[in-house]
Amino acid sequence: MSNNTQEVLNLYRKSVMGTYTPDVAIASGKGVTVRDADGLILYDFTSGIGIHNVGHCHPKVVSAVQEQAAQLMHCSNLFANEPATKLAAKLVELSGLGGKVFFANSGAEANEAAIKLARKWGNANGGRYEIVTMRQGFHGRTLATVAATAQGWCQEGYDPLPVGFAYADYNDLESVKAAVNERTVAIMLEAVQGEGGVTPATDEFMKGIRALCDEKNLLMICDEVQCGMGRTGNWFAWQNYGVEPDLFTLAKALGGGLPMGALVSNAKFADVFTPSSHASTFGGNPVAAAAALATIGVIEEEGLLDRAKELGTLFREALQAEVDKHDKLLEVRGAGLMLGLVVDGEAKPIVQALRDQGLLALTAGANVVRFLPPLVLKEEDLEEAVDMISDALDCLFDEQA
Repeated sequence: MSNNTQEVLNLYRKSVMGTYTPDVAIASGKGVTVRDADGLILYDFTSGIGIHNVGHCHPKVVSAVQEQAAQLMHCSNLFANEPATKLAAKLVELSGLGGKVFFANSGAEANEAAIKLARKWGNANGGRYEIVTMRQGFHGRTLATVAATAQGWCQEGYDPLPVGFAYADYNDLESVKAAVNERTVAIMLEAVQGEGGVTPATDEFMKGIRALCDEKNLLMICDEVQCGMGRTGNWFAWQNYGVEPDLFTLAKALGGGLPMGALVSNAKFADVFTPSSHASTFGGNPVAAAAALATIGVIEEEGLLDRAKELGTLFREALQAEVDKHDKLLEVRGAGLMLGLVVDGEAKPIVQALRDQGLLALTAGANVVRFLPPLVLKEEDLEEAVDMISDALDCLFDEQA
């Protein structure tokens, strides 16, 4: 490492709490690439962990942020602002649920809002409060969302956790049915589990959850924080299944790079929250909302939903060719441009080998390499990235042979 990267990392380790352990310092980004502090250009197939669906610093998003920042940066939710109001209307339109929106700043906050809304409604309808969530799911890092996340690695050390959550097995409808009782108010799940291994729900499972919620008068809550905003080829991953949730949450890619979260309801639950029953000081910030509106506009104008499907198919085929070639690779799973490469062993060495070739990727659990390229990815970019992946895997597995 040269001094630029090393100086940034040294200052980081001295000044920032050690919840992350970076070994790369990113200085700038454009489209599907980033430049580190030493000037090295890397393909970014992390998209900031699912943030940059329209790529880094898309000119239309940058322009929207600059224009709004020069007009109004914040006004509090005691007053309405036009960008947030227009964004809420657009999200309601895209969902087709006919409900309303609550704005927050992150996925964890959006999921907290969903949990609170479900409990508020449940307490007024039979004193119900318990929410069934899925093992290997992930819903955030606040105490409530950690409790909702049925994974021990993110719960360790935070006892006592909030009560009111029961866990079931993903893609196992009978397991969910067994977890439902007289206290249950909602079932919460990701249509594609991200952190838990890039695992899509089966069609039978999603339809079964909807039917179970209808039968038991439960809320169906979809966490779309990572799989939403076009990532899987539809605006929201639940739209791949022909079902409609009662509530769903958004964040990550929604703000185009700025902090933005949202809870979207259907008409039935649109007025559960009343004045002072929930709030977020920065929720619906006009600059973040302007960025979100511009992001949605880019996805529409550039046909990125179709591109996610088309290039997702090509990428999946390329990864499957690697699975066919290497015994240590087990399968490819996911949807659209949210793909996981399942490894017989640890995924971290593959992520490091990819970085050495010039491509940034992620893990999802211990044994899955996660790819989340920007939806603005072009076919020639994908071809170059696939060559990097192939070279990295050949080098790594040749060394291990």
